[in-house]
Amino acid sequence: MPLNEKSLLTVSTGTMIRAGLVVVFFAIFFALSDVILLILTAIVIASAIEPFAKKLTSYHVHRTVAVLLIYLIVIGIFGGIIFFFLPPLFDDVAQLYRAFPQIAKDSSLLTPVFERFPSISEYFKSGFSVTEILPGSAEVASDIGSKLIGTASAIFKGFAGFVLMIVLSFYLAVQEDGITNFLRLISPPKHEEYIVSLWKRSRHRIGLWMQGQLLLGVLIGVFVYLGLAIFGIKYALLLGVIAGIFEIIPVFGPIMAAVPGVLVGFSSSLATGLFILAFYIIIQQFENHLIYPLVVRKIVGVPPLLVIIALVVGMQLAGFLGVVLAVPAVTVIVELVDDFEKHKRSLSALKENNG
Repeated sequence: MPLNEKSLLTVSTGTMIRAGLVVVFFAIFFALSDVILLILTAIVIASAIEPFAKKLTSYHVHRTVAVLLIYLIVIGIFGGIIFFFLPPLFDDVAQLYRAFPQIAKDSSLLTPVFERFPSISEYFKSGFSVTEILPGSAEVASDIGSKLIGTASAIFKGFAGFVLMIVLSFYLAVQEDGITNFLRLISPPKHEEYIVSLWKRSRHRIGLWMQGQLLLGVLIGVFVYLGLAIFGIKYALLLGVIAGIFEIIPVFGPIMAAVPGVLVGFSSSLATGLFILAFYIIIQQFENHLIYPLVVRKIVGVPPLLVIIALVVGMQLAGFLGVVLAVPAVTVIVELVDDFEKHKRSLSALKENNG
């Protein structure tokens, strides 16, 4: 066989093997996607805990005790929120659900919509029920008993995954270089040092982003709740929680969170609606010009548009965990692109010097 044909055969075989390995890799990735997402989320949680753990260990507190204390504080905070705020929150949700047809009908904000689309106006005037909103929901409800096993299984799976994520994040956080050692374990030897270096550069930003995002959500949620409660606006607690949750979405999140509050305000009176609208605008300006630039632009260094795209893609690919991992993943990608650009510039400079 001629040399060229032999080389061609070798290259073709090698290419096919590499392509096959890529296919196998993606097949394994999709098969274990839930586990991989849990591991990545655990890494992000451990990164968020790292600065607090270092701070406590600087006061001669043993690292295990420091991490355990942080977890107990976080669990205590969430437990307190559930115990004190969940019952009134559910009450607000139930009241708002029952009152929403009347709110939508009475809200002067929706008058132009009703004038343009009379059928929608008639729909709200006649009221609506869950079975009207969700076609076929009556049939679904009738055989719900047969699906209890599947529901229980899904709940158990979700709870088991959550426990696994917490335990793994605790294990990674307790060790001094837990995440670094884990990355060395799963990285190819050829790229091990670069992957560890990339992670160390991204880790600080990811941890600060997660802390900042939680702080941002809590601050905005509390501000909205207090502002609405002081002026006696209905459903203040629910609207505050909605505002805090929607803070994860840059730019559009506060706008989406303001819609139910403004509707509730306009259903009472024009003055109340305008007041709530102005209140949300002030909150958004405060966030956009003071808090958000400090949290995302300066700490993470990721443009808001890129954050929005990452959140949409993350939600589409992996639901809630995808949203949690979106910005950390973009942070690593930005670092990777920066490294690539630096490498290109260094090669260009080397060629110029040699030329």
